[in-house]
Amino acid sequence: MLARAWGITRSLAIYHGQPAKHRRARELYGQFLSPGELGFDIGAHVGGRVRTWRRLGARVVAVEPQPDCLRVLRLGFGRDEGVTIEPTAVGARAGQARLELSSATPTVSTMSSSWIDSVTADPSFAKVRWDRSVEVPVVTLDDLVAKHGEPAFCKVDVEGFEVDVLSGLSRPVRGLSFEYLPPAHDAALAALDLVERLGARAGGYRYNFSPVETMRFAAERWLDAEGLVRLLETYRPTGRSGDVYARLASA
Repeated sequence: MLARAWGITRSLAIYHGQPAKHRRARELYGQFLSPGELGFDIGAHVGGRVRTWRRLGARVVAVEPQPDCLRVLRLGFGRDEGVTIEPTAVGARAGQARLELSSATPTVSTMSSSWIDSVTADPSFAKVRWDRSVEVPVVTLDDLVAKHGEPAFCKVDVEGFEVDVLSGLSRPVRGLSFEYLPPAHDAALAALDLVERLGARAGGYRYNFSPVETMRFAAERWLDAEGLVRLLETYRPTGRSGDVYARLASA
């Protein structure tokens, strides 16, 4: 219980306790979401992005399977009519799956055993332990679109399960993001390939990268897929994670 309490407290400090970061986040996400538009937060955790998007006036579907994080989301946003909380995971197909939980570092809880194998070889994960697991329901992005409508922006941050999540989407959305972690470089390239195939149906995507939680874009201009890969290769040796952002070229 102490580890779980520490983990949630740490997450709240990281995602809600930095006003300057929230100002930058509003500027960044304001490029993707306008008042009244819909955002999907896949892996909402303790609601850092939910808070930012609501301050932009966007409606939010917050998707989170972790029980402790769900308690925080319901406490913070349960009475907000602009937020719908979905207590589920997202994957390539609907059903049930095993979620591996890290009590002290809930940000790295995951449904991908191969991702755990990849990152545990990295020194930055030396102290991380996945110490318990729970069975959780799983829906697809297409299921969420059918239920809530098509989002203007979809954030996917699911610790190595991004390919599975994106595999459950059959149509391109206007904007999206997915996590990049250098120890799992190949998984990020697989996610990029899926996004490229989705975007080909609507004129293609352009890309940028935001390191760690800086809420700033690394490239001065939006890049094609090859340009993004070259950019990620410059960050890979540094071990700096972050988020890949994609927007339809026609948007």
